[in-house]
Amino acid sequence: MTAEGPEFDRKSIRYALGEAADFNGLAADCVGFANAAGGTIVLGIEDSETNPPADQRVPAELVENLRKRIPQLTVNVHVEPQKRTAANGGEYVEIRITGNQQSIASTTDGKYFLRVADQTRRLLPDDLGRLMVDRNSLVWELGIVRRVSQEQHDPQKLADFLMQVRGSDRVSPFIRGKTDGELLEHYQFVRDGSLTNLGVLWIGRRNDRAALLHAPVLQCIKYDERDRKVRKQIWDDYSLNPQELIQAVWNDVPDWRESYEFPEGLFRRNVPHYDEVVVRELLANALVHRPYTQRGDIFLNLFPDRLEVHNPGLLPIGVTPRNILHASVQRNPHLSRVFYDLKLMEREGSGYDRMYEVMLTSGRPTPVVEERDDRVVVSVTKRIVRSE
Repeated sequence: MTAEGPEFDRKSIRYALGEAADFNGLAADCVGFANAAGGTIVLGIEDSETNPPADQRVPAELVENLRKRIPQLTVNVHVEPQKRTAANGGEYVEIRITGNQQSIASTTDGKYFLRVADQTRRLLPDDLGRLMVDRNSLVWELGIVRRVSQEQHDPQKLADFLMQVRGSDRVSPFIRGKTDGELLEHYQFVRDGSLTNLGVLWIGRRNDRAALLHAPVLQCIKYDERDRKVRKQIWDDYSLNPQELIQAVWNDVPDWRESYEFPEGLFRRNVPHYDEVVVRELLANALVHRPYTQRGDIFLNLFPDRLEVHNPGLLPIGVTPRNILHASVQRNPHLSRVFYDLKLMEREGSGYDRMYEVMLTSGRPTPVVEERDDRVVVSVTKRIVRSE
């Protein structure tokens, strides 16, 4: 059976039966799943087991009691409990909780929870604002602010996207076999004959992209030893989609071409100041995880000893600088899917494990992630710790 995690939990049948029943705790768990991506709670299987006891029978009234009781204790939570029979003949209850895309769930006494990894976490007042930002990001992806017909796309950008999707081994043959229109609907670029905000961002025309609320703008600023600005580059004409922005930054900033030279036997080996994989992963993560409902440019600040990437907004709830390697919370899930399928970043919108590997291999310290008042800053050093 599936291991416990962000979308699955198992509990003893005693959690809902007898004197030890804790419907308030069960309601809190349902609220946590609803505020995350949804999930399943299995009642009747202990944490250390994969099946219920073979002789366990679920009372007929329990399922109906759950169907009535949980909605009485929660707000904006939809559950569907059903009795199941395991392979060994034992019975258990499976509760499916639908994830909320717009509203925020709570208990009727005004408490908010979120499913994080394999635990249900109580949300504090400050967390609610961040949760709302994440909700708005999902709404933004699928939103249609301006009625831009799907016929009003950029032909070259559409052709490039379709070619890359059909050539990607991360896309199943079934999806690759869809028609052009079906592919656009599959990736949420089109809805009801109009381009969604995500569709405008990726395959839209320049004027329509410029009209998007908070379309991404990138700035690269180089500083000298006294923190004085010596060069500024900006990509703000909205002619490029996210993939093209990453390529433009890589092509246009001369610092990426600089390198160290180390002796290696009779030869010499060049080690770039900033590895291409690291730069591209930093840019991809910034574009995928930025809240598109919040104003703010993405800054690449180049100092003599390091590169800092400043991204507006805070980390999603459940993600911290300490667990960023393992957390898998997506702020913009449909945009993340496009990036992954086109091989622009790793799964779950996180390329930090890949960056760690590349930087450690080249003798550099791992990236440093900081969460400041209104932004997330990722720093990578140019210094070589070891040259072996």
